Amino acid sequence: MGKPRMIILIRHAQSEGNKNRDIHQTIPDHRVKLTAEGWRQAEEAGIRLRSMLRPDDTLHFFTSPYRRTRETTEGILSSLTAETPTSPSLFPRHTIKVYEEPRLREQDFGNFQPCSAEMERMWHERADYGHFFYRIPNGESAADAYDRVSGFNESLWRQFGENDFASVCVLVTHGLMTRVFLMKWYHYSVEYFEDLRNVNHCEFVVMNKDYSSGRYILENKLRTWSELKRERSIAEGRTLDKQLEEHSIPQKKWGGCPHGCDHAKFKPAFKRKRENTGELSQKDLSALDKAELSRKQSLVKNSEITLDIQPELSNVTRGRVDTSKFAPNKKEMSLASSPQDMNSYLQQRLDSPYRLSVLQVGRDFGGSRSGVASREGSYSSGSDHEDEQDQIQKDPLLASNGMEPGALADALGDRRDADGEDEDADLKEAEARDKSVQGSVY
Repeated sequence: MGKPRMIILIRHAQSEGNKNRDIHQTIPDHRVKLTAEGWRQAEEAGIRLRSMLRPDDTLHFFTSPYRRTRETTEGILSSLTAETPTSPSLFPRHTIKVYEEPRLREQDFGNFQPCSAEMERMWHERADYGHFFYRIPNGESAADAYDRVSGFNESLWRQFGENDFASVCVLVTHGLMTRVFLMKWYHYSVEYFEDLRNVNHCEFVVMNKDYSSGRYILENKLRTWSELKRERSIAEGRTLDKQLEEHSIPQKKWGGCPHGCDHAKFKPAFKRKRENTGELSQKDLSALDKAELSRKQSLVKNSEITLDIQPELSNVTRGRVDTSKFAPNKKEMSLASSPQDMNSYLQQRLDSPYRLSVLQVGRDFGGSRSGVASREGSYSSGSDHEDEQDQIQKDPLLASNGMEPGALADALGDRRDADGEDEDADLKEAEARDKSVQGSVY
Protein backbone atom coordinates (compact mmCIF):
# COMPACT_ATOMS: atom_id res chain seq x y z
CA MET A 1 0.00 0.00 0.00
CA GLY A 2 2.95 2.33 0.55
CA LYS A 3 2.71 5.31 2.87
CA PRO A 4 0.04 4.91 5.58
CA ARG A 5 -2.91 7.25 5.60
CA MET A 6 -2.49 7.95 9.31
CA ILE A 7 0.28 7.91 11.93
CA ILE A 8 -0.75 7.89 15.58
CA LEU A 9 1.63 8.50 18.51
CA ILE A 10 0.39 7.30 21.90
CA ARG A 11 2.05 7.98 25.22
CA HIS A 12 1.99 5.04 27.63
CA ALA A 13 -0.67 4.83 30.34
CA GLN A 14 -0.12 5.76 33.96
CA SER A 15 2.74 3.81 35.56
CA GLU A 16 3.84 3.29 39.13
CA GLY A 17 6.68 5.72 38.51
CA ASN A 18 4.19 8.47 37.69
CA LYS A 19 2.54 8.04 41.08
CA ASN A 20 5.69 7.57 43.14
CA ARG A 21 9.03 8.77 41.74
CA ASP A 22 10.96 7.16 44.59
CA ILE A 23 10.27 3.78 43.01
CA HIS A 24 13.10 4.45 40.55
CA GLN A 25 15.57 4.14 43.43
CA THR A 26 14.89 0.39 43.70
CA ILE A 27 13.31 -0.64 40.38
CA PRO A 28 15.00 -0.07 36.98
CA ASP A 29 13.13 2.34 34.77
CA HIS A 30 12.52 -0.25 32.05
CA ARG A 31 10.76 -2.58 34.55
CA VAL A 32 8.23 -0.11 35.92
CA LYS A 33 4.71 -1.46 35.27
CA LEU A 34 1.27 0.10 34.89
CA THR A 35 -1.07 0.87 37.72
CA ALA A 36 -4.69 -0.28 37.78
CA GLU A 37 -5.66 3.14 36.47
CA GLY A 38 -3.10 2.72 33.72
CA TRP A 39 -4.65 -0.54 32.56
CA ARG A 40 -8.03 1.16 32.39
CA GLN A 41 -6.57 4.01 30.35
CA ALA A 42 -4.99 1.56 27.90
CA GLU A 43 -8.25 -0.30 27.33
CA GLU A 44 -10.11 2.95 26.76
CA ALA A 45 -7.45 3.94 24.23
CA GLY A 46 -8.12 0.71 22.33
CA ILE A 47 -11.82 1.52 22.11
CA ARG A 48 -11.02 5.05 20.93
CA LEU A 49 -8.64 3.73 18.29
CA ARG A 50 -11.26 1.30 17.10
CA SER A 51 -13.65 4.17 16.41
CA MET A 52 -11.04 5.95 14.27
CA LEU A 53 -10.37 3.03 11.91
CA ARG A 54 -11.99 2.05 8.65
CA PRO A 55 -13.17 -1.51 7.98
CA ASP A 56 -10.44 -2.02 5.36
CA ASP A 57 -7.59 -0.60 7.49
CA THR A 58 -4.52 -2.62 8.42
CA LEU A 59 -2.38 -1.94 11.48
CA HIS A 60 1.31 -1.89 12.31
CA PHE A 61 2.34 -1.21 15.93
CA PHE A 62 5.81 -0.02 16.95
CA THR A 63 6.33 -0.02 20.72
CA SER A 64 9.11 0.86 23.11
CA PRO A 65 10.63 -2.18 24.88
CA TYR A 66 9.89 -0.71 28.33
CA ARG A 67 7.37 -2.67 30.36
CA ARG A 68 4.87 0.17 30.73
CA THR A 69 4.70 0.71 26.96
CA ARG A 70 4.38 -3.00 26.20
CA GLU A 71 1.59 -3.32 28.75
CA THR A 72 -0.10 -0.27 27.22
CA THR A 73 0.07 -1.94 23.81
CA GLU A 74 -1.47 -5.11 25.22
CA GLY A 75 -4.27 -3.11 26.81
CA ILE A 76 -5.01 -1.34 23.53
CA LEU A 77 -5.02 -4.58 21.55
CA SER A 78 -7.24 -6.36 24.07
CA SER A 79 -10.09 -3.87 23.59
CA LEU A 80 -9.34 -3.28 19.90
CA THR A 81 -9.66 -6.95 18.98
CA ALA A 82 -12.37 -7.85 21.52
CA GLU A 83 -15.51 -9.41 20.07
CA THR A 84 -18.92 -8.91 21.60
CA PRO A 85 -22.31 -10.18 20.43
CA THR A 86 -23.35 -6.65 19.52
CA SER A 87 -20.11 -5.44 17.92
CA PRO A 88 -17.77 -8.07 16.51
CA SER A 89 -14.22 -6.91 15.90
CA LEU A 90 -13.14 -6.19 12.36
CA PHE A 91 -9.46 -6.41 13.34
CA PRO A 92 -8.47 -9.95 14.45
CA ARG A 93 -5.31 -10.16 16.54
CA HIS A 94 -3.40 -12.27 14.03
CA THR A 95 -3.78 -9.59 11.34
CA ILE A 96 -2.03 -6.89 13.43
CA LYS A 97 1.74 -6.73 13.32
CA VAL A 98 3.56 -5.54 16.46
CA TYR A 99 7.26 -4.56 16.39
CA GLU A 100 9.38 -3.83 19.45
CA GLU A 101 11.62 -0.86 18.63
CA PRO A 102 14.41 -0.02 21.14
CA ARG A 103 14.98 3.38 19.51
CA LEU A 104 11.58 4.46 20.82
CA ARG A 105 12.60 3.88 24.45
CA GLU A 106 12.42 6.63 27.04
CA GLN A 107 15.25 9.08 27.57
CA ASP A 108 17.82 7.38 29.79
CA PHE A 109 17.76 9.01 33.22
CA GLY A 110 20.75 7.07 34.52
CA ASN A 111 20.59 3.79 36.36
CA PHE A 112 18.98 3.70 39.79
CA GLN A 113 18.04 7.27 40.58
CA PRO A 114 19.35 9.06 43.70
CA CYS A 115 17.24 10.39 46.56
CA SER A 116 14.28 12.68 46.01
CA ALA A 117 16.18 15.79 47.13
CA GLU A 118 18.97 15.16 44.62
CA MET A 119 16.47 14.46 41.84
CA GLU A 120 14.65 17.70 42.64
CA ARG A 121 17.96 19.59 42.46
CA MET A 122 18.70 17.88 39.13
CA TRP A 123 15.34 18.90 37.64
CA HIS A 124 15.91 22.54 38.62
CA GLU A 125 19.38 22.46 37.13
CA ARG A 126 17.97 20.88 33.99
CA ALA A 127 15.34 23.63 33.72
CA ASP A 128 18.01 26.34 33.96
CA TYR A 129 20.40 24.61 31.56
CA GLY A 130 17.80 23.62 28.96
CA HIS A 131 15.80 20.41 28.58
CA PHE A 132 17.19 19.59 25.16
CA PHE A 133 20.94 19.74 25.83
CA TYR A 134 21.08 18.84 29.53
CA ARG A 135 22.58 15.38 29.95
CA ILE A 136 21.42 13.34 32.91
CA PRO A 137 24.37 11.91 34.93
CA ASN A 138 24.96 8.34 33.69
CA GLY A 139 22.12 8.96 31.22
CA GLU A 140 21.48 10.95 28.09
CA SER A 141 20.11 14.27 26.95
CA ALA A 142 17.12 14.93 24.72
CA ALA A 143 19.67 15.66 21.98
CA ASP A 144 20.97 12.08 22.34
CA ALA A 145 17.40 10.79 22.07
CA TYR A 146 16.94 12.97 18.98
CA ASP A 147 19.82 11.15 17.27
CA ARG A 148 18.31 7.69 17.65
CA VAL A 149 14.81 8.92 16.77
CA SER A 150 16.30 10.35 13.58
CA GLY A 151 17.56 6.90 12.69
CA PHE A 152 14.15 5.38 13.42
CA ASN A 153 12.37 7.97 11.25
CA GLU A 154 14.64 7.12 8.34
CA SER A 155 13.99 3.39 8.79
CA LEU A 156 10.25 4.02 9.04
CA TRP A 157 10.29 6.12 5.88
CA ARG A 158 12.03 3.31 3.97
CA GLN A 159 9.38 0.85 5.17
CA PHE A 160 6.72 3.15 3.76
CA GLY A 161 7.96 2.11 0.32
CA GLU A 162 6.97 -1.52 0.88
CA ASN A 163 3.73 -2.63 -0.73
CA ASP A 164 2.53 -4.57 2.31
CA PHE A 165 2.92 -1.74 4.81
CA ALA A 166 -0.21 -1.03 6.86
CA SER A 167 -2.60 1.83 6.26
CA VAL A 168 -2.39 2.93 9.92
CA CYS A 169 0.89 3.12 11.85
CA VAL A 170 0.70 3.32 15.66
CA LEU A 171 3.73 4.29 17.79
CA VAL A 172 3.40 3.53 21.52
CA THR A 173 6.18 5.44 23.22
CA HIS A 174 6.88 8.02 25.95
CA GLY A 175 6.08 11.68 26.49
CA LEU A 176 9.49 13.17 25.72
CA MET A 177 10.02 10.79 22.80
CA THR A 178 6.72 11.91 21.29
CA ARG A 179 7.92 15.53 21.34
CA VAL A 180 11.33 14.54 19.97
CA PHE A 181 9.66 12.57 17.17
CA LEU A 182 7.57 15.59 16.19
CA MET A 183 10.63 17.85 16.43
CA LYS A 184 12.50 15.68 13.95
CA TRP A 185 9.52 15.18 11.62
CA TYR A 186 8.39 18.80 11.45
CA HIS A 187 11.83 20.42 11.99
CA TYR A 188 10.97 22.23 15.22
CA SER A 189 13.57 24.53 16.72
CA VAL A 190 15.20 23.81 20.06
CA GLU A 191 13.41 26.79 21.61
CA TYR A 192 10.00 25.53 20.48
CA PHE A 193 10.79 22.02 21.73
CA GLU A 194 11.63 23.33 25.19
CA ASP A 195 8.42 25.36 25.20
CA LEU A 196 6.29 22.26 24.53
CA ARG A 197 4.45 20.73 27.46
CA ASN A 198 4.25 16.99 27.94
CA VAL A 199 1.38 15.00 26.43
CA ASN A 200 -1.09 13.23 28.70
CA HIS A 201 -1.22 9.48 29.33
CA CYS A 202 -2.74 7.60 26.38
CA GLU A 203 -3.23 10.86 24.51
CA PHE A 204 -3.41 10.43 20.74
CA VAL A 205 -1.17 12.62 18.56
CA VAL A 206 -2.59 12.13 15.08
CA MET A 207 -0.82 12.83 11.77
CA ASN A 208 -3.07 12.50 8.70
CA LYS A 209 -1.75 12.19 5.19
CA ASP A 210 -2.57 14.95 2.73
CA TYR A 211 -3.10 13.13 -0.57
CA SER A 212 -2.57 16.26 -2.64
CA SER A 213 0.94 16.96 -1.28
CA GLY A 214 1.84 13.59 0.25
CA ARG A 215 2.75 15.25 3.54
CA TYR A 216 1.38 14.55 6.99
CA ILE A 217 -0.70 17.19 8.73
CA LEU A 218 -0.62 17.33 12.53
CA GLU A 219 -4.21 17.36 13.77
CA ASN A 220 -3.39 18.18 17.40
CA LYS A 221 -2.82 21.60 18.87
CA LEU A 222 0.24 21.16 21.04
CA ARG A 223 0.27 22.86 24.44
CA THR A 224 3.13 25.17 25.35
CA TRP A 225 4.34 26.74 28.59
CA SER A 226 4.27 30.23 27.15
CA GLU A 227 0.60 29.82 26.25
CA LEU A 228 -0.17 28.57 29.77
CA LYS A 229 1.48 31.62 31.31
CA ARG A 230 -0.44 33.89 28.97
CA GLU A 231 -3.75 32.25 29.90
CA ARG A 232 -3.04 32.58 33.60
CA SER A 233 -2.08 36.23 33.27
CA ILE A 234 -5.30 37.00 31.36
CA ALA A 235 -7.40 35.17 33.94
CA GLU A 236 -5.77 37.14 36.77
CA GLY A 237 -6.07 40.46 34.90
CA ARG A 238 -2.34 41.12 34.68
CA THR A 239 0.04 41.46 31.82
CA LEU A 240 2.71 38.83 31.29
CA ASP A 241 5.51 41.34 31.98
CA LYS A 242 3.93 42.31 35.30
CA GLN A 243 3.62 38.68 36.30
CA LEU A 244 7.26 38.00 35.49
CA GLU A 245 8.34 40.97 37.62
CA GLU A 246 6.37 39.77 40.62
CA HIS A 247 7.55 36.18 40.37
CA SER A 248 11.11 36.76 39.20
CA ILE A 249 13.50 34.17 40.57
CA PRO A 250 17.22 34.97 40.85
CA GLN A 251 19.25 32.71 38.65
CA LYS A 252 21.19 30.12 40.61
CA LYS A 253 24.81 29.35 39.87
CA TRP A 254 24.97 25.61 39.17
CA GLY A 255 28.50 25.41 37.74
CA GLY A 256 31.85 26.44 39.17
CA CYS A 257 32.83 25.70 42.76
CA PRO A 258 29.79 25.84 45.09
CA HIS A 259 31.96 26.29 48.22
CA GLY A 260 34.37 28.84 46.82
CA CYS A 261 37.15 28.40 44.30
CA ASP A 262 40.73 27.79 45.43
CA HIS A 263 42.09 26.07 42.32
CA ALA A 264 44.44 29.01 41.64
CA LYS A 265 46.52 28.01 44.67
CA PHE A 266 47.48 24.73 43.08
CA LYS A 267 49.46 25.49 39.96
CA PRO A 268 50.58 22.53 37.89
CA ALA A 269 54.25 21.67 38.11
CA PHE A 270 56.46 22.65 35.19
CA LYS A 271 56.57 19.82 32.72
CA ARG A 272 59.83 19.39 30.88
CA LYS A 273 59.69 19.21 27.13
CA ARG A 274 60.13 15.66 25.92
CA GLU A 275 63.29 15.21 23.86
CA ASN A 276 63.48 12.96 20.86
CA THR A 277 65.54 9.78 20.83
CA GLY A 278 68.33 11.23 18.70
CA GLU A 279 69.01 14.09 21.11
CA LEU A 280 68.99 11.74 24.09
CA SER A 281 71.49 9.42 22.38
CA GLN A 282 73.87 12.30 21.68
CA LYS A 283 73.70 13.47 25.28
CA ASP A 284 74.37 9.97 26.56
CA LEU A 285 77.40 9.65 24.29
CA SER A 286 78.80 13.02 25.30
CA ALA A 287 78.38 12.14 28.98
CA LEU A 288 80.69 9.11 28.77
CA ASP A 289 83.90 9.30 30.65
CA LYS A 290 86.55 10.31 28.10
CA ALA A 291 89.35 8.51 29.89
CA GLU A 292 87.41 5.23 29.96
CA LEU A 293 86.52 5.60 26.29
CA SER A 294 90.16 6.27 25.41
CA ARG A 295 91.24 3.19 27.38
CA LYS A 296 88.82 0.95 25.53
CA GLN A 297 89.90 2.36 22.18
CA SER A 298 93.56 1.73 22.96
CA LEU A 299 92.71 -1.81 24.11
CA VAL A 300 91.05 -2.49 20.80
CA LYS A 301 93.97 -0.96 18.91
CA ASN A 302 96.53 -3.09 20.79
CA SER A 303 94.44 -6.20 20.14
CA GLU A 304 94.63 -5.48 16.39
CA ILE A 305 90.82 -5.70 15.97
CA THR A 306 89.52 -4.00 12.87
CA LEU A 307 85.74 -3.53 12.91
CA ASP A 308 83.61 -2.07 10.19
CA ILE A 309 81.03 -0.04 12.13
CA GLN A 310 78.80 0.53 9.14
CA PRO A 311 79.06 -2.23 6.53
CA GLU A 312 78.20 -1.43 2.97
CA LEU A 313 74.49 -1.18 2.39
CA SER A 314 74.73 -3.44 -0.63
CA ASN A 315 76.15 -6.25 1.50
CA VAL A 316 73.48 -5.77 4.16
CA THR A 317 70.65 -5.83 1.69
CA ARG A 318 72.01 -9.03 0.13
CA GLY A 319 72.28 -10.63 3.57
CA ARG A 320 76.05 -11.05 3.19
CA VAL A 321 78.25 -9.38 5.80
CA ASP A 322 81.91 -10.29 6.26
CA THR A 323 81.81 -11.80 9.76
CA SER A 324 85.58 -12.41 9.79
CA LYS A 325 86.00 -8.78 10.83
CA PHE A 326 84.19 -9.51 14.08
CA ALA A 327 85.97 -12.76 15.01
CA PRO A 328 88.34 -12.59 18.06
CA ASN A 329 92.05 -12.82 17.38
CA LYS A 330 94.68 -14.77 19.27
CA LYS A 331 95.33 -12.02 21.80
CA GLU A 332 91.69 -11.81 22.66
CA MET A 333 91.40 -15.58 22.92
CA SER A 334 94.19 -15.58 25.50
CA LEU A 335 91.95 -13.38 27.69
CA ALA A 336 89.24 -16.03 27.56
CA SER A 337 91.47 -19.09 27.90
CA SER A 338 89.91 -20.04 31.25
CA PRO A 339 86.24 -20.11 32.32
CA GLN A 340 86.97 -17.56 35.06
CA ASP A 341 88.02 -14.98 32.49
CA MET A 342 85.09 -15.71 30.15
CA ASN A 343 82.71 -13.24 31.79
CA SER A 344 85.26 -10.42 31.76
CA TYR A 345 86.07 -11.18 28.14
CA LEU A 346 82.43 -11.07 27.06
CA GLN A 347 81.84 -7.87 29.02
CA GLN A 348 84.84 -6.32 27.32
CA ARG A 349 83.42 -7.27 23.95
CA LEU A 350 80.02 -5.77 24.81
CA ASP A 351 81.50 -2.57 26.23
CA SER A 352 83.57 -1.93 23.13
CA PRO A 353 82.44 1.27 21.35
CA TYR A 354 83.10 -0.50 18.05
CA ARG A 355 80.70 -3.38 18.58
CA LEU A 356 78.41 -4.21 15.68
CA SER A 357 75.76 -1.50 15.45
CA VAL A 358 73.51 -3.12 12.84
CA LEU A 359 71.74 -6.47 12.62
CA GLN A 360 72.99 -8.90 10.02
CA VAL A 361 70.18 -9.66 7.61
CA GLY A 362 69.38 -13.37 7.19
CA ARG A 363 67.97 -15.28 4.23
CA ASP A 364 64.41 -14.72 5.55
CA PHE A 365 65.23 -11.03 6.28
CA GLY A 366 65.28 -11.66 10.02
CA GLY A 367 67.92 -10.23 12.33
CA SER A 368 71.37 -11.69 13.04
CA ARG A 369 71.39 -13.82 9.88
CA SER A 370 68.51 -15.96 11.03
CA GLY A 371 68.47 -19.54 9.76
CA VAL A 372 72.09 -19.82 8.59
CA ALA A 373 72.86 -22.82 10.85
CA SER A 374 70.42 -25.20 9.10
CA ARG A 375 71.65 -28.58 7.94
CA GLU A 376 72.61 -29.27 4.34
CA GLY A 377 69.62 -30.20 2.27
CA SER A 378 67.26 -27.87 4.12
CA TYR A 379 65.72 -24.73 2.66
CA SER A 380 68.74 -22.55 3.53
CA SER A 381 71.02 -21.35 0.77
CA GLY A 382 74.32 -23.15 0.23
CA SER A 383 76.37 -19.98 0.30
CA ASP A 384 75.00 -19.11 3.74
CA HIS A 385 75.95 -22.55 5.05
CA GLU A 386 79.47 -22.25 3.67
CA ASP A 387 79.86 -18.85 5.31
CA GLU A 388 78.76 -20.33 8.60
CA GLN A 389 81.31 -23.13 8.33
CA ASP A 390 84.04 -20.55 7.74
CA GLN A 391 82.86 -18.55 10.73
CA ILE A 392 82.90 -21.59 13.00
CA GLN A 393 86.41 -22.55 11.92
CA LYS A 394 87.63 -19.01 12.67
CA ASP A 395 85.94 -18.86 16.08
CA PRO A 396 87.21 -21.69 18.35
CA LEU A 397 84.63 -20.73 20.98
CA LEU A 398 81.78 -21.89 18.75
CA ALA A 399 83.45 -25.17 18.00
CA SER A 400 84.28 -25.81 21.67
CA ASN A 401 80.61 -25.24 22.56
CA GLY A 402 79.38 -27.85 20.14
CA MET A 403 78.51 -25.58 17.21
CA GLU A 404 80.61 -27.38 14.61
CA PRO A 405 79.31 -27.50 11.03
CA GLY A 406 75.92 -29.25 10.85
CA ALA A 407 75.23 -29.06 14.61
CA LEU A 408 71.73 -28.21 15.86
CA ALA A 409 70.76 -26.70 19.20
CA ASP A 410 68.73 -28.88 21.58
CA ALA A 411 65.87 -27.63 23.75
CA LEU A 412 68.15 -26.24 26.46
CA GLY A 413 71.19 -24.95 24.59
CA ASP A 414 73.87 -25.68 22.01
CA ARG A 415 75.25 -28.91 23.42
CA ARG A 416 75.56 -31.91 21.12
CA ASP A 417 73.44 -35.00 21.59
CA ALA A 418 76.46 -37.11 22.54
CA ASP A 419 77.52 -34.65 25.21
CA GLY A 420 73.96 -34.59 26.50
CA GLU A 421 73.99 -38.36 26.92
CA ASP A 422 77.28 -38.21 28.86
CA GLU A 423 75.86 -35.53 31.11
CA ASP A 424 72.75 -37.65 31.76
CA ALA A 425 74.95 -40.56 32.71
CA ASP A 426 76.94 -38.39 35.11
CA LEU A 427 73.74 -37.12 36.69
CA LYS A 428 72.37 -40.64 37.13
CA GLU A 429 75.64 -41.78 38.70
CA ALA A 430 75.69 -38.79 41.08
CA GLU A 431 72.04 -39.39 42.03
CA ALA A 432 72.68 -43.08 42.74
CA ARG A 433 75.71 -42.24 44.86
CA ASP A 434 73.72 -39.64 46.80
CA LYS A 435 71.00 -42.19 47.54
CA SER A 436 73.50 -44.82 48.69
CA VAL A 437 74.75 -45.28 52.24
CA GLN A 438 77.96 -43.44 51.46
CA GLY A 439 76.05 -40.38 50.31
CA SER A 440 73.66 -40.27 53.25
CA VAL A 441 73.99 -37.38 55.66
CA TYR A 442 71.49 -38.49 58.30
